[in-house]
Amino acid sequence: MTAGHDHAAAGIPPARGETVLVARQDNVGDVLLAGPAIRAVAEEAGRVVLLAGPRGRAAAELLPGVDRVIEWCAPWIDPQPPPLTSSAVEELCAAVQAEAPRAALILTSFHQSPLPLALLLRLAGVPWIGAIGVDYPGSLLDLRHRLPEEGPEAERMLSLAEAAGYRLPPGDSGGLAVRRPLPDVSALTGPPGYVVIHGGASVPARAVPHALAVETAGKLAAEGYRVVVTGSSAEHDDCAAIAGATGVNLAGRTDLAELAAVLDGAAVLVSGNTGPAHLAAAVATPVVSLFAPVVPARNWAPYGVPVVLLGDPHAPCRGTRARECPVPGHPCLSSVTAADVVAAVRELSKEKA
Repeated sequence: MTAGHDHAAAGIPPARGETVLVARQDNVGDVLLAGPAIRAVAEEAGRVVLLAGPRGRAAAELLPGVDRVIEWCAPWIDPQPPPLTSSAVEELCAAVQAEAPRAALILTSFHQSPLPLALLLRLAGVPWIGAIGVDYPGSLLDLRHRLPEEGPEAERMLSLAEAAGYRLPPGDSGGLAVRRPLPDVSALTGPPGYVVIHGGASVPARAVPHALAVETAGKLAAEGYRVVVTGSSAEHDDCAAIAGATGVNLAGRTDLAELAAVLDGAAVLVSGNTGPAHLAAAVATPVVSLFAPVVPARNWAPYGVPVVLLGDPHAPCRGTRARECPVPGHPCLSSVTAADVVAAVRELSKEKA
């Protein structure tokens, strides 16, 4: 990954013994992918404060290296943005000033600008700020790190931390991780070794087609696999249909830490491109990923674990970032069969002892 960066006169940020603020303000999966960069900062800094949005707050609480979480909804990032008001800005500035960070790293995806938050952090008095960006930052950034759009999100964010002088500790391979110990969920799941199906997604275009999930669960059960189905409470009926007569329906019955524990005990996760796929990666569980190419797999596929990607990467929806499938019939995933998914589960179930 070819990189370049500009340092302003402020140079490398203060590190050892100081408080550093790290921002990642979107969804659960995005925050989990920020984990390696955050651990690198934590190795050097005295204390790490993570600025997260309401959709990623639960993931922020699970990340190793985070000492404190501030929650604030960024109107330029959230898909249902609140209005930007002077009182909201004052609330953020007061929360940041109370932590007194000596430096901040703003972690973003390639389509997000770090500059609105950089402006607010300057107003809050943060003396050193680094981010990835292509737009001229003026005095808003002390480090503008430039990267190509291609490449895993986790590596892009870690690259920014490294450009700022933060390094992972010896022995840390840079994979995703969560705090341990995780809750005991054996009363919900039974013994380890089951297959989890997570059909839903916050972005409908990235979910597993319901009929495919139902058929896959039936075929897995017929082959002797224990099936556990996860989802939100709003997805209870859909999850019950997937679980059928023999599977376990955990829709709405776990918080994020408990879901991490459920995935930790799984042999394989079957899911679309959604937060639980990254949570599975953070507990070293292989993933069968039904991946709609509305965003590129090279950026967003589950990171650092064995993965089988299913779906048509060349479908007409590729690269559109559409939330609802823009092509009738959802062709990128409708070509996948239950037999394809079961074969991938067979392949990956050998990977996790």
